[in-house]
Amino acid sequence: MRNRLLVGGLLALALTGALGAQAPRPDADPRIEKIVASVSEERLKELLTKLVSFGTRNTLSDQTSTTRGIGAARNWILEEMRRSSEKLRVNFDTHQIAPQGRITSPVDLRNVVAILPGRSPRRIYVSGHYDSVNIGGQNVSNASAPGANAGGDRQTRPGFDPNVEANGANDDGSGTVLTMELARAFAESGVQFDATLVFVTWAGEEQGLVGSNVHAEDLKKAGVPIEAVFNNDIVGNSIGGNGIRDAESIKVYAVGPEDSPARSLARYIRKAAALYVPSHKVRLMAREDRFGRGSDQSSFSQNGFPAVVFREANENFERQHGANDRIDGVDFGYLAQNARVNAAGVASLALAPPAPKVTNDRNANMLSRDPSGYDATMRWIASPGAVAYRVYWRDTWTNDWEHAQTIGNVTQFTLKNVNIDDFVFGVSAIGAEGQESMVSAYVSPVRQGTTIKRQ
Repeated sequence: MRNRLLVGGLLALALTGALGAQAPRPDADPRIEKIVASVSEERLKELLTKLVSFGTRNTLSDQTSTTRGIGAARNWILEEMRRSSEKLRVNFDTHQIAPQGRITSPVDLRNVVAILPGRSPRRIYVSGHYDSVNIGGQNVSNASAPGANAGGDRQTRPGFDPNVEANGANDDGSGTVLTMELARAFAESGVQFDATLVFVTWAGEEQGLVGSNVHAEDLKKAGVPIEAVFNNDIVGNSIGGNGIRDAESIKVYAVGPEDSPARSLARYIRKAAALYVPSHKVRLMAREDRFGRGSDQSSFSQNGFPAVVFREANENFERQHGANDRIDGVDFGYLAQNARVNAAGVASLALAPPAPKVTNDRNANMLSRDPSGYDATMRWIASPGAVAYRVYWRDTWTNDWEHAQTIGNVTQFTLKNVNIDDFVFGVSAIGAEGQESMVSAYVSPVRQGTTIKRQ
């Protein structure tokens, strides 16, 4: 009897283990849920209250005072990031900038960089710009770059004072404190990420993306692998200048073409947000940025790195680039939700394998009509850490994936009798814990023209 009971008990345990092993994995990762939930609305308010207390953070403002100007502000950001977690490697990224454009005198420009090392060197950036400007207010039409009007650029006029009050609470104090809070949340999460995370607050944005530009150029020269840039600029106000309130959505701008890495990143963010912050809608915007305006993501796009920018749903242009960009114009509940959307996308991407490479060493995409001449055969280079892949396809005139199929740990897959002329194709990598990378699309290159000789 004892033997039969023992055998029966062992069999029951074996069945339980087998069923458990076959149980489907929940879509939501508890580690990511914890990070998203750890974003603190109260800490965002505390950080922004301190940030605006420096009066101005104009790139050309006082650098020697301990209480006012950009020098005091950047020193505080550096020390606050260091205090938030011992796991962060926090330093200045310093550049000596010569007079040019809106930089009307030589300046010691310092970005503040906090690095959370991962298992691999590939980097994911989260950023906002900490500098501010007061040019008397952004033109209400929002149709031109800050400072530019019929009378010329206000920042380059003789007598322009960089030390006047410029709180920059929303532009871009909101993106700055979002970046600082996510640095704390990720560093203190206890999670080991595959990707290295970099949290940066930029200087010189209001003078033409200066700080991010020199930083991105240096990354390109050094061959640093940048997988994604989550830039946040003006993300804290929920009431537009038109009086309409929207605290339930955020815009994500991504430069084209249709299947650019930036667009792939934007789709990825929307998917992650729908899973981890379902009450907050991500509105994908199929352009680099707003008309006549820009931000630091463009510095990365111009250097070949996938980058997007988050913007609040409904802006109040009259509270930008002037003395009235005050903290009372920031909705901290809304700002916290936008931070959580960032967190969901960053964590999902950082835990996943890198996206598969779908081009060969000649930069030609590896999509063919093999074997019949009427099939779609996708090939790719294996992603480190991937245990499976997922292929995607859609009609050429739609802008999001319509079909998907999960396949094994292979580097080639054929869709029979599927004409490559009729669809767009892509592939993602899936890690051992179920996290999925961005989709790498097979992009049809623009046909180059031929110069015709004439007699």
